[in-house]
Amino acid sequence: MIGWLRGELVSRSPEGELIVDVGGVGYRLTVSPTLLAAVGERGSLVELHVHTHVREDAIVLFGFATTEERRCFEALLGAHGVGPALALAVLGALRPADLIRAVLDEDLGALCTVPGVGRKTAARLVLDLRSRLELPAFAGDGVPGSHGSPSEARGEVRAALAELGYGPEEIRRALEGGQDDGTVEEMLRQALRELAGAR
Repeated sequence: MIGWLRGELVSRSPEGELIVDVGGVGYRLTVSPTLLAAVGERGSLVELHVHTHVREDAIVLFGFATTEERRCFEALLGAHGVGPALALAVLGALRPADLIRAVLDEDLGALCTVPGVGRKTAARLVLDLRSRLELPAFAGDGVPGSHGSPSEARGEVRAALAELGYGPEEIRRALEGGQDDGTVEEMLRQALRELAGAR
């Protein structure tokens, strides 16, 4: 199994493929749109954490910038009905910390920002990923709520904002980076200030 590669970037394609020269051997890796945009120009040094995906007809390498991204990808592959393409789409739309928080908070709106994910798929992902994303491997990633149950206060604030007519994406942005240790009223006021500033 290949778990990590460091080498010279030979080429990249708009379809999300990189070819990396490691000691004279060119490895072809599939990456997310986010990582594709972040890698340097041809000839630059790249370091990638790798998942080796074995199918009946092919062995495909998937590259990630961090071990957390790779772990999330592997957890997504274990969810019902999720293949590599959808798993990459999720990581292209949500950082690992955002994905973990969305699952812990049962934030279907955040998951529905992923192209091709509707509310039914989002609900299934929350159920399938909850135990996978609370594994010890994810402890210490600085994700609020990763060591306990979903924040009830955040859920109440989210419901209140939805009642006020705000959409899922607006609510996600308003709560992103907010404090989790305040009262519902304090968190709601902070979220409303964020939303007022964004409009």
